[in-house]
Amino acid sequence: MTRRKVKLAFIVNNSSRKTTYKKRKRGLLKKAHEIFTLCGINAGAIIYSPYDPTPEVWPSVEGMNQVITTFRNLTEIDRHNNMVNQQEFVQQRITKADKLLLKKKKDNREVNLTEDMYRFLQIGQLTIPAGGHNNPALAKDLNDLGYLVDQYLNSLNRRIQILEGGSDVEIGESL
Repeated sequence: MTRRKVKLAFIVNNSSRKTTYKKRKRGLLKKAHEIFTLCGINAGAIIYSPYDPTPEVWPSVEGMNQVITTFRNLTEIDRHNNMVNQQEFVQQRITKADKLLLKKKKDNREVNLTEDMYRFLQIGQLTIPAGGHNNPALAKDLNDLGYLVDQYLNSLNRRIQILEGGSDVEIGESL
C-alpha cells in the first residue's frame, strides 16, 4: 500500500511536531547510513534541534571532521561541481517541468491529430471552422495531419512487406 502525499507545512501541534521530528531524523540518519554502506562514500549529517541543546552528529564527531576535511581539501572546481543552491535547484526543476510540458503538449497534439484522421476516414470530410480557410494555424494542422497520415502509410507498407515475406524484419520486432 502506498503512502499518501504529505502536505509540507509547519506542524502547529508541538507534541505531533516533536514526534514527526524524531521519526524524520531517524529516517534521515538511516538514509545517510545506507548511502555510506551501499555506495562506499564518506557521508555525514549534523542536525541542530530545538529539542536538544547539542547538535547530533552522525556517524561521529571524528567521522564528520574527516568528511569536512576531505571536502575542504578538494579544489574549488571539484568542490562546486555538484553543489546546487536553492535558486539553481528551482531553475533545474522549472526546466525539467518545461520539457515535460512540451512533451505532453506534443503527445496531446498527436492524439488530437490521430482522432481527426480517424474522424476524416469515417465521415470522409474535414470540418473546418468558420473563417478558417485563411487561418495559418489551419494550414499547420493540415500539414501535420498529412505528415501523420504519411507515417501511418509507411508503417502499413512495412507491415505488408513483412507479411508477404519481402523483408528481413521479423514479425516480433518493433517497427
